[in-house]
Amino acid sequence: MPQTRYVLSYGDAFVDYIARSHENKEFDLHLGGATVNVAAGASRLGLPSRFITIIGNDEVSDFVRAQMQEEGVDLQHAVFAADKRATSVYVHLTEESDRIFANYIDPTPDIQVKPEQLEEAAFEQAVTFHFCSGTMFHPTALDTTRRAVELARDKGVLLSFDVNVRPLRWETEARCRETILEFMNLSHMVKMTREEMYFLMKTEDFEEGIARLQHFSIPLVFLTDGENGTICLVDGQQIHAPVTPVIPVDTTGAGDAFIAGVLYHVFHQGFPETHADVLECASFGNKLGALCATKQGALTAMPRLEEVEEL
Repeated sequence: MPQTRYVLSYGDAFVDYIARSHENKEFDLHLGGATVNVAAGASRLGLPSRFITIIGNDEVSDFVRAQMQEEGVDLQHAVFAADKRATSVYVHLTEESDRIFANYIDPTPDIQVKPEQLEEAAFEQAVTFHFCSGTMFHPTALDTTRRAVELARDKGVLLSFDVNVRPLRWETEARCRETILEFMNLSHMVKMTREEMYFLMKTEDFEEGIARLQHFSIPLVFLTDGENGTICLVDGQQIHAPVTPVIPVDTTGAGDAFIAGVLYHVFHQGFPETHADVLECASFGNKLGALCATKQGALTAMPRLEEVEEL
């Protein structure tokens, strides 16, 4: 009997304290983290989803495990360390419903998945391996990411990378930029926002940023730009995928929902080979992102497949 194929992700399981309103005085507790959102978002779309992370045994860790189980995310490749504590993130909302990552609290930054703890078997049947830069500021996590990328490439797994620029977590902006650029060149699909492109390409000019980005050997770049849709860079050309207009309530997690949509398309259709395939893939991701933005929260707002069909 053939083994089940699945999407595989790696990253930190965060606990998000998301503001209830623009006053940013009251907060609700949610399971979070960019890669967690993608893993759960993929599962909500009906994809077998596995997640590599490290989890402790305190009350918050139990909450993380229970939430992941409820979302249908498989933790069989996760590492368990009794002293590990989840990172907390306080997410504030602007009057335009955009999110601001106001504060990180990481009690155990040095307890990370080690490269030797990665199971080669985890990559055997993976269709895609998704990761982001969220943990790369830590030397061990950076080494683990490099090893995971190596294993994925050796197994012929498609690499999906969300640059996920969070300068507050890095010693310097230069180190953040240098590390992210390293992994962009190793990935098949890279997702970034307009602001992240400006940061990485060191320019505030849009066309100049696109031109500099085209010099990288990335098969497919998704440049997401909110209500303006997504620009896909492929074969030296730009393909614009418009987005269905919605009234945003909270944009937290919209980019993660977009990626879940891309992974869904790739899982069922394979890597987008033609411009028509790229447009279809990005348009589906746009629908997921738009739906997510109409709800409060991040993981809790990840759309289910029936919602996309209704849209």
